[in-house]
Amino acid sequence: MRLFKKTNIDFIGKRFFWYIVSTIMVLIGLISIVFKGINYGIDFQGGTEMIVSFSPNVDIGNVRIVLDKVGLGKSEIKSYGKESTLLIRTSEQAEGTTIGTKIRNALNDGFPGNKINILREDKIGPKIGKELRTSALMAVLWALGAILVYIGLRFKFRYGLGATISIFHDVLTTFGFLSIMNGLIPGLNLEITQEVIAAFLTLIGVSVNDTVVIFDRIRENEKIFKSMSLGDLMNKSLNETLSRTIITSGTIFVVLVILLIFGGEVNRGFAFTMAFGIVTGTYSSIYVASAFVLDWTRYRNRQKVTTAA
Repeated sequence: MRLFKKTNIDFIGKRFFWYIVSTIMVLIGLISIVFKGINYGIDFQGGTEMIVSFSPNVDIGNVRIVLDKVGLGKSEIKSYGKESTLLIRTSEQAEGTTIGTKIRNALNDGFPGNKINILREDKIGPKIGKELRTSALMAVLWALGAILVYIGLRFKFRYGLGATISIFHDVLTTFGFLSIMNGLIPGLNLEITQEVIAAFLTLIGVSVNDTVVIFDRIRENEKIFKSMSLGDLMNKSLNETLSRTIITSGTIFVVLVILLIFGGEVNRGFAFTMAFGIVTGTYSSIYVASAFVLDWTRYRNRQKVTTAA
């Protein structure tokens, strides 16, 4: 199935404009990370987290007053999807489920006429949280390294380098976007959790698959059109794979939007991260990966000419 019968878009000719766009997106994200920061979920922070539903609804201020009586007034308390559901998180540490029991007893005593339901309770030690942060970072770095080696062996080193830079661009852009958007959309929790890290790893896999398809077409066309310049070969290959790229990414994007809307609070962070990542991944496969390979090849060829002279 071809979405576009025949296109002749000059992707490579516009690469310097898109280099600037990519640089601006990455810089805005990094500025947000530096000044606004990022929020870690209980997985990576350590402490106790509870999701509690109340019937009837209660005011967050009253919940804070109740918890303050048991020494937990500094806990983070916020709405979680519905007005009747609150997320309570504290970095206080104690043996076993002591903190969770203290929160539960305080709520029962503070709201005696209220039906309180504990939907979820998590307890992570600070050492485990730190180890999980390190493991998550290493998982992403190892994934990038494995992609560099795989594509470098399957194609050439410059292609592996282009794919790795493209995916690194996707990760940085998406990470910065999460920092910018966290807290701006009511009911959307964009803290860095294990689900969000899973979204990043999935994004890496989807993005590299799209890039490999484009590189494969470039290699095929190199054998057929031997007299064509590398820039023209890339434009031809990108236009030939454009329908496949849009259909594949578009299908995934639609599924993620449905998951974002109907998948429940737990899945929204994953779906939102993946949805934005699919857009940047599709864009970078076209405008970053191939463009970098072209400029790197031209740079190396100029070096060879200079050395020979």
